[in-house]
Amino acid sequence: MARPVTMFTGQWADLTLETLAAKCKEFGYDGLELACWGDHFEVPKALHEPDYCAKKRQLLEKHNLRVFAISAHLVGQAVLDLIDERHKAILPPHVWGDGKPAGVNARAAEELKNTARAAQKLGVGVVNGFTGSSIWHLLYSFPPVPPKMIDDGFKLLAERFNPILDVFGECGVKFALEVHPTEIAFDLYTAERALDALGRREEFGFNFDPSHLIWQGVDPVEFIRKFPDRIFHVHMKDAIVKLDGRSGILASHLNFGDPRRGWDFRSLGRGRVNFEEIIRALNEVGYQGPLSVEWEDSGMDRDHGAREACEFVKRIDFEPSRVAFDAAFDKEEQKKG
Repeated sequence: MARPVTMFTGQWADLTLETLAAKCKEFGYDGLELACWGDHFEVPKALHEPDYCAKKRQLLEKHNLRVFAISAHLVGQAVLDLIDERHKAILPPHVWGDGKPAGVNARAAEELKNTARAAQKLGVGVVNGFTGSSIWHLLYSFPPVPPKMIDDGFKLLAERFNPILDVFGECGVKFALEVHPTEIAFDLYTAERALDALGRREEFGFNFDPSHLIWQGVDPVEFIRKFPDRIFHVHMKDAIVKLDGRSGILASHLNFGDPRRGWDFRSLGRGRVNFEEIIRALNEVGYQGPLSVEWEDSGMDRDHGAREACEFVKRIDFEPSRVAFDAAFDKEEQKKG
């Protein structure tokens, strides 16, 4: 059976979950990956209202949709980040509070623990999200960056995330970091280092998203092969590199959608991600979870894009072979049969 195709609701938080569920069922989706913002999934309500999770499931079931994961990217970003005024726009008021950085970091960590508890109540086993990073601004080593400063960034990951992961373990829920620029892990080597910093504990793995790797020059298939037992969830998202001799890979402080950028996101199948090889690699490592569309394309109507993306994923996905294609010529195999 093909893997379920779901829609990540984060880019649709301007719509109510009721409205979006009806749309996504009509587009052909099998389920939703619920973002923990908008009215899609609210962690405090999940913990304090006895029937909240049941009502969310009933709403999805009404549209014949399933849920396999919830996502806490925005709150997770504030756990390790150096907090500034940008974070106020992405955090719920009870996490932002008075905006003093240490308090924001601490409240974000507590909210992420509560997200694990809320996921358990909803009956899902994966929370996708970000970690933020205290060392992202040190990416280019000038002024020269002493190795200790990078070491301290990964030590801070362990200090702040081990207590969070303790709660995930108690709840039987996995945390899947979306490897992504501005996070403590943004490519293969930093992902490996993050795993090591956390003692490779079983609660921590990855939400695989090829779009954030390909523009960096990282082969997404190599990421799957490097971490075969740590792919807890998969985002299907496309991107394109379009350097023209004027633009650079660092995007020139130009926002997404600006045609002068050196790279941008694209609707699935319209960028440069080789999804054929990604499906083959996921088959190799035995991934059987959902393929969750994260739709972002500033140049396309999103309803058109979401429908097209669902069709694309269902067309490109396939089951691995259970028999060698030339088994008919193997007389020993025929005898066994």
